[in-house]
Amino acid sequence: MQRWEYLTAILEANADREADFLMQYRDWKGPIPEFTVEALMPRLNALGEQGWELVSLTPQFVGSRGDLLTTDGSGSRTWTSKFFGVFKRPKAD
Repeated sequence: MQRWEYLTAILEANADREADFLMQYRDWKGPIPEFTVEALMPRLNALGEQGWELVSLTPQFVGSRGDLLTTDGSGSRTWTSKFFGVFKRPKAD
């Protein structure tokens, strides 16, 4: 029976940090958006190279204690550049 190990991570889209990759990735019409989701790709690719498969990726708000906001109940609109990712890979015996 296949066994799995899991990894959870908060990933942040940051175009400044990944500018070299983003410039090679595609021809942007105008400035690269500061928090474009394509900025996640280098980190996702690095995890894939380590054998991790992405299971889920959802936008999240991270609190000062590392806690995650799922809803604030007020109905107000809020933006985020952080994503909660769940990854899995086969567990080595």
